[in-house]
Amino acid sequence: MEHDRPPVLSLDIGGTKLAAGVVTGDGRIHGWQVTPTLREEGPLPVLARLFDLGRKSLAEAGRPEVAAVGISCGGPLDTATGVLECPPHLPGWIDVPVGPMAAREFGVPTALENDATAATLGEFRYGAGLGTATMLYLTISTGVGGGSVIGGRLHRGAAGNGGELGHVMVRPGGRRCSCGRLGCLEAYASGTAIAQRAREALAAGRASSLSAIELPTAEDVFHATDAGDALAAEVWNETTWALGSAITDLVNAFEPELVVLGGGVTRSGAWLLDPVRVAVARDAMPPAARTARIELSRLGAGVGVVGAGAVAHDLLASGKSHA
Repeated sequence: MEHDRPPVLSLDIGGTKLAAGVVTGDGRIHGWQVTPTLREEGPLPVLARLFDLGRKSLAEAGRPEVAAVGISCGGPLDTATGVLECPPHLPGWIDVPVGPMAAREFGVPTALENDATAATLGEFRYGAGLGTATMLYLTISTGVGGGSVIGGRLHRGAAGNGGELGHVMVRPGGRRCSCGRLGCLEAYASGTAIAQRAREALAAGRASSLSAIELPTAEDVFHATDAGDALAAEVWNETTWALGSAITDLVNAFEPELVVLGGGVTRSGAWLLDPVRVAVARDAMPPAARTARIELSRLGAGVGVVGAGAVAHDLLASGKSHA
């Protein structure tokens, strides 16, 4: 049973923040800790602070011992060896053996998983996807990632990095994505892309209340849209168009019961969710459109840590390890 699963330490490596927590068998986080990533420092200093954050989490949770460590991070990565290969959101992190390093640090079995894949598993097991059999998850944050559960099983793909839903193309020949291609969803819907498009419009001399902010963020664009700013609304509408278009294609391809949206950009709530629902209901093939529900994550900011915990629990069940 899920509640019989032992506590595990979960570590989440994001482009802007690191997070840690002890995850128990019911999916709850104990000893939650967060700190800035400071990715410009490079892998060794960042990982030293990540492991220190993990130790603080263990102390805060009153759990001096855990059965395993789960780590979530954007890929590409090798789940079999625990090596982080070349993540675009962490420039210069090439072939970093994060899994083996964590195993040596904590002395327990350790698993490294793509952050969106881990979040998918967490949301499926403990969040909005509980009780479903076919579910898609998209995280809309610094970048756009994703994952899928098909027939009740997490889909990882032949090389373990399946689920790069942020690299579905929405505009051929469009904006350059972090992956190098032109026109990916991530180049329009990520928090980074939202902010960049707004800054470009301001640099071109467009009038906007955003001009009072030195470096507008995606959150600033949302708030300006809410306040009636025309430029911000233009950027936001392009964002929801891109997301609605991509999810329509994914719904047609997978015909899921549920599509879950998570990540920092989804803090905009109905401003993001409602236009996407309208687009999918209008444009998806009728059977798929009738079947698929589109919901926000129930796990919120903790989805990466809960997901890494779910991965660690599965590692223990499998008997495999990077240690």
